[in-house]
Amino acid sequence: MFTGIVQHLGNVVSLESNDFGAVLRIDSGSWTHTPARGDSIAINGCCLTLADDAGGDLCFDVIRQTLDITTLGGLAQGDPVNLEHAVTPTTMLSGHIVQGHIDGVGLVEAVTKDTSEWRMRIKPPEGLLLYMVEKGSIAVDGTSLTIAQLGDDFFEVALIPTTLDLTTLGRLDAGDHVNLETDYIAKTVVSWLERRRDDEN
Repeated sequence: MFTGIVQHLGNVVSLESNDFGAVLRIDSGSWTHTPARGDSIAINGCCLTLADDAGGDLCFDVIRQTLDITTLGGLAQGDPVNLEHAVTPTTMLSGHIVQGHIDGVGLVEAVTKDTSEWRMRIKPPEGLLLYMVEKGSIAVDGTSLTIAQLGDDFFEVALIPTTLDLTTLGRLDAGDHVNLETDYIAKTVVSWLERRRDDEN
């Protein structure tokens, strides 16, 4: 489990295809966290298992399904990525509950950048808006954010300077794609209500 508080920016060293998917190598730079083989690390919000740290790079085996349903398959050498290590039962939850299980890939439709506000409009895949509420939580590329506005087929988030400095979100522009994970509690409540409605019918 994660909290959506990005701890460090890494850079992609390589994404090498193989029979089961790909091997993703990340240069974690000056990150003070030293994960062990088998630890969970969120890469742009995707929970991956550390397979090796040979040569100082973090290496992950990424199955084909993950490559197909997230933005990881489009990573290229030099791309920055958000890093977060898993929390423990004693860790303070600074953001919100994030599982690292991507619900879908959203399209950045617009970014408003001016002296008073930095706002991003994202179009999620069909069906995901059901799990979103204004002022509720959303993880965008693994970053815990608050939904500032909901439309019929989009949502908006407002980004503060600290988020822009410490994550990859400040580098996004219209046309880019992002990993989305909706709020776990909202998904649980909606699922329960849907099952109850089906039982009553």
